[in-house]
Amino acid sequence: MKLLLTTLKRTRNPAVYLCRRCCSSPRSSGGLSSLQDEVMVGSSLELVRTVGSQVEVRPGFITEEEEAVLLQELEPGLRKKRYEFDHWDDAIHGYRETERLRWAPPCEEILNRVRSVAFPQGAPLLGPVHVLDLDKAGYIKPHVDSVKFCGSTIAGLSLLSDSIMRLVKENEPNEWLDLLLTRRSLYILREQARYDFTHEILKDEDSVFNGHRVPRQRRISVICRNLPG
Repeated sequence: MKLLLTTLKRTRNPAVYLCRRCCSSPRSSGGLSSLQDEVMVGSSLELVRTVGSQVEVRPGFITEEEEAVLLQELEPGLRKKRYEFDHWDDAIHGYRETERLRWAPPCEEILNRVRSVAFPQGAPLLGPVHVLDLDKAGYIKPHVDSVKFCGSTIAGLSLLSDSIMRLVKENEPNEWLDLLLTRRSLYILREQARYDFTHEILKDEDSVFNGHRVPRQRRISVICRNLPG
């Protein structure tokens, strides 16, 4: 279903676009059709060119049918868990999470496609896939992932909802990128975008992309990482 976009006044400086067209993926992304060519906005053209080269968003990376296959496998286990509103490092609010090492063949095929586009062939990967289920009222606070637990690249599928991921340079809050993660898209963060910038998933009430309201619902992310170097 198409989402209604309401124009809101933005408090940040005027954005600079980096556009990646949906033709980069043959799969339909659903909703937000008026923004489908705009996946990233940033505080400066220089930032978009430098850090933006280490960020990739692929709208419509999976189909509705593939999303349903993943959800069918994930939902039974997630339903047994309660949403938590505190996290060991206070990074996430309103979440359930799990890790899966084994997947049914149709899901494994999807994940292998993620790995093939996100990581070099033969790169050592973390075995378990991280699954993070955010309640509609949940959000991920600004943080930088520990280098002890994962390597230079992270790749995540976004299920059930559109959302906004914000990257902000540590100690320089005026340097930022916003990523439009549409439902069924794949995002990839590499190198400097991983280590020099915090990343967060915005609350529903703050979910605005370049002046357009992007309503956020419950969101599940399926995340692959490589091993630390």
